[in-house]
Amino acid sequence: MIINYPAPDFKIKKEQGRDFIFDPLRKKWMVLTPEEWVRQNFVQYLLQVKNYPSSLIAIEKEIKLGELKKRFDILVYDIQHQPWMMIECKATAIKLDAKVLEQVLRYNISVPVRYLIVTNGEGCFGWIRNEEGLNPVQEIPLHNQ
Repeated sequence: MIINYPAPDFKIKKEQGRDFIFDPLRKKWMVLTPEEWVRQNFVQYLLQVKNYPSSLIAIEKEIKLGELKKRFDILVYDIQHQPWMMIECKATAIKLDAKVLEQVLRYNISVPVRYLIVTNGEGCFGWIRNEEGLNPVQEIPLHNQ
């Protein structure tokens, strides 16, 4: 699927030789890694293009997978505040392959959602879970669809 990101309007600063980007949802400065760049652009896409309210978006929250503690990248809740869409972000240099899908599927065991999305900022793949299993989607739904 093709994602048309909005024009970036990020607050970026340099401190002690490292770049930081301000995350308006977490309300703090984050180290600007390649993955963080993808995550911030995708969040802005959800907010500005797909009209999701920021109150329904969680970033990098911890979940438990058995005894392991992991963090998902982005979780979107429905209007009943139930997990609805999980997005796994990777750096642009990371290939979106079966390994990335397996990661988001493992997270989905702990946090079941209807939509699963993987992106590296350039490529983006999504699936909807229904009674038949996982089916590819061509577009991320607008908020309230």
